[in-house]
Amino acid sequence: MREKILIANRGEIALRIMEACELLELDYVAVYTKEDEESLHVRRAKKKYRISDYRDMNDLLAVADEEKCIAIHPGYGFLSENYRFARRVIKRERPLIWIGPSWEAIRDLGNKLYMKKVAKELGIPIIPGTVDPLYNEIEAELKAEELLEEAEAQGFESISFLVKAVAGGGGMGIEEVKNLEEIRPVFRRVRAYAKRLFGEEGIIIEIKIPVFQHLEVQILGTKDGEYVHFGTRNCTIQSPFRQKRIELAPGFCERFQFNFDPKAVESAIINYSLKLAQHFNYDSVGTFEWLITPDGKYYLMEVNTRIQVENEISAKISFINGKQVNLLREQIRVALGDKLGYSQEDIEFRGMSLEFRLIAEDTRRGFMPLSGTITKFQFPDYPWLTVRTHVPQDRPYVIPTQFDPNLALAIIYAEDLENLLERSRRFLDEAIIEGITPKGDPLITNIPYLKEKLALIYQFI
Repeated sequence: MREKILIANRGEIALRIMEACELLELDYVAVYTKEDEESLHVRRAKKKYRISDYRDMNDLLAVADEEKCIAIHPGYGFLSENYRFARRVIKRERPLIWIGPSWEAIRDLGNKLYMKKVAKELGIPIIPGTVDPLYNEIEAELKAEELLEEAEAQGFESISFLVKAVAGGGGMGIEEVKNLEEIRPVFRRVRAYAKRLFGEEGIIIEIKIPVFQHLEVQILGTKDGEYVHFGTRNCTIQSPFRQKRIELAPGFCERFQFNFDPKAVESAIINYSLKLAQHFNYDSVGTFEWLITPDGKYYLMEVNTRIQVENEISAKISFINGKQVNLLREQIRVALGDKLGYSQEDIEFRGMSLEFRLIAEDTRRGFMPLSGTITKFQFPDYPWLTVRTHVPQDRPYVIPTQFDPNLALAIIYAEDLENLLERSRRFLDEAIIEGITPKGDPLITNIPYLKEKLALIYQFI
């Protein structure tokens, strides 16, 4: 019997995990909820179980035991960065393999304050800010004064602060402060909000980076202490809520002019990311996120301890022995105990890749997510195009309201920037997504927004 993996996720990432399992000659079992009965990941899986919720640990483990799975792949979102679940998976009476980093790495790197404190101790540049929670407004004002002096010494101009709830996220529990006189009243307001909403009053203060590019470093580590990287990605084009919409690999393009040496910056953030990964014994795929300023300063922002939505654009430009990398395949393979079998010198980077996130949303009305029924879902067929989607093309599809209305990922590969842009525009012109809302209005997607923002790639925003 072949070894079997439980895919503890939905949609396009579940489909990509299935594909990777097949490449490795592994069996798999899928799960789904009532709302996902028409999803392609359910239709494709030979073995599947309906569960109550993708976050229900007991349901997931019961399916794994019933099917005698040896491992669980959490995908992204849901339980993928829940260190308690990862710990439970490997420490139970019938232990399973967790396809992801160790639960200790998830815990420690997921604690952004602790991660930044460790990074600072290792000499890794972090955004100027406090690394311990603040609970007192007088202390907050003193810390803000220290940060102001630090930022001025680093050459920052028009300095403002971000007062943030430690337990916040997704843009909640954060306010901008433009002068020191506002620190105390804003601190009190954010602290009260944080206590009410999150049950945690801790506050941090950071210097706001007003204009930047958002770069990511794709790392892969193993339990044997092997480490490689698969280059960088540029994820600067995002919604106002810092949700990515266009991603590119590599992170910089030599066709654009910068006020610094992009190769030197890229080399530095890769080396710092590897240094931090090694410190935490990171043993899976992981993404180390950086902010780059127009004058070439770089600051570590956070670490994502999971496979990323945009992992495939890094894979498209990475070749080993002439073959494109499959990062999900590599992640599963090393989790099951394989050694890498190659070193950094064996990885060759060729070409460029871009990913569009196609979403049912009204970008003119605050990126409002939309529901409804997809009636026509059609994409062109080109050798340079990969479309990842859970939406069927042979029947109407009702967008579940329980999840983000992500419809598809379009991954485009080209040898150079000119061809990449031409192919990207061609895809957006030829893609057809039609449908109706519950009110009977035409369903809107973000394709017009993607066409507009394509002109801003590799620019500081």
